[in-house]
Amino acid sequence: MLKSLLSASIIALLASVSLGSVAGPTKSAEPAMVAAAHQVAPININSADAETLTRELKGIGATKAKAIVAYRDAHGPFSSIDQLLEVKGIGAATLEKNRAKLSAN
Repeated sequence: MLKSLLSASIIALLASVSLGSVAGPTKSAEPAMVAAAHQVAPININSADAETLTRELKGIGATKAKAIVAYRDAHGPFSSIDQLLEVKGIGAATLEKNRAKLSAN
C-alpha cells in the first residue's frame, strides 16, 4: 500500500510539472516583453520634426518644438544635446527630463 501511495504521488508530481511547461510563459515574463517593446531609438534633435518633438518629449509643446526646429534652421545642427539650452523656452529641468530620449547624431 505504501508503494502504491508513493507511486501515485510521483505520478501526480510529474503530471503537474509537465502541465506547467505546456501552459506557456507565466505572467512574470509579460512585463519584460512589454518593457522591451516600449524601448525606442533616441530622438535625433537634428532631424526630428516639430510634431515628433511635441509627441515624444515631456514638457515640449508645439511652440517649444517649433522653436527647436527654428533654432536648428537658423544656426545649423546641434552639436550636443546640451545646446538645446540655447533655445528660448528650454530650461535645464526640461532638458534633464528628456536627456535619455535624445541624441544629436
